[in-house]
Amino acid sequence: MAGSTRSPRKSSVERFSGTARAGAAALAVMIATAAIAVPGFAGSGLAESGLRSYRVVGDAISEPLSEAAGDPVRGRAIVVNRQVGLCLLCHTGPFPEEKFQGNLAPNLAGAGSRWSVEELRLRIVDAGRLNPDTIMPPYYRTAGLTRVAPAFAGKPVLSAAQIEDVVAFLATLRD
Repeated sequence: MAGSTRSPRKSSVERFSGTARAGAAALAVMIATAAIAVPGFAGSGLAESGLRSYRVVGDAISEPLSEAAGDPVRGRAIVVNRQVGLCLLCHTGPFPEEKFQGNLAPNLAGAGSRWSVEELRLRIVDAGRLNPDTIMPPYYRTAGLTRVAPAFAGKPVLSAAQIEDVVAFLATLRD
């Protein structure tokens, strides 16, 4: 047609960015609906609705969220469990028994060398405080979320004790 111009083609980065945002929304819904009772996990059942307050200083939360120290064995179980943490949906790591691992997020191998315990805690609690465009969902934030099923509104994905277990496990990944 006379006078018409072709719209410019989107670069692969622009196409991926839109796909990643759509995937992030789907991931948030999947994680919210996956917060079901799993025997043997700290704070089993739906995560507590009463959140413990925490203070962010710089890029870290220096104080643990629970009174009890995190357990790295329980933390590993949460990370590899596809109904609780869903970490391997996006991350890969030193889990040879897990066939399908993600490639959208950083490899968890060496996480304990790259970040301090305090920095890991913030990244799990609410990675959006560090990068507003992250696709990682907040595991211990309930305010300001969209598209949350009514049954899960006001409830974090993981309990304070589960957060500490995951932090304790990730801190052991030093290679």
